[in-house]
Amino acid sequence: MSQDEVLDEFRQAGALLEGHFILSSGLRSPVFLQKMRVFEDPVRTERLARALAEAIRTRFGAVDLVVSPAVGGIIPGYETARALGCRALFVEREDGEFQLRRGFEIKPGERIVMVEDIVTTGLSSRECLAAIRRHPGELLGAACLIDRSGGKADVGAPLVSLCQLDIPAYPADALPPELAAIPAVKPGSRGLA
Repeated sequence: MSQDEVLDEFRQAGALLEGHFILSSGLRSPVFLQKMRVFEDPVRTERLARALAEAIRTRFGAVDLVVSPAVGGIIPGYETARALGCRALFVEREDGEFQLRRGFEIKPGERIVMVEDIVTTGLSSRECLAAIRRHPGELLGAACLIDRSGGKADVGAPLVSLCQLDIPAYPADALPPELAAIPAVKPGSRGLA
């Protein structure tokens, strides 16, 4: 799947939004990728996950386990694991830190890829990878549908993405005038309980 085809999937789902957005990282951006609009369509999600699974196989070879951060990574992680023919687990926050819960376990020797939805700064990915590294297994790398950092985000492992965009993100005190003139909206999910 080409980068343009990935963006077309987001456009067709009404998930590529323009305006003034406060991202879950706290940064501001003129573009927001509302991935849950993509994930509400199982057929669209499956297409993207199959393409991501193919990119993962090409880069990392065989995979035994996909681990994703809750909440946004659960659907693409599960669907990508299904396309890879492997297990899917997720980590969730407990006391502010990602943990394996619900009886999930990583088995010694399992070849693991962390799957995210969208990477902006890489913070959630780094936190998820730190949780994975506390368990046995061989961490191969990370993967996401869209890397909106243009390849600049440090996720702490090799990163595969279906689409790499260089979408600007600004601290609140360093907005360009045209963005500052638009009222800010906070559509993200990091603060959800």
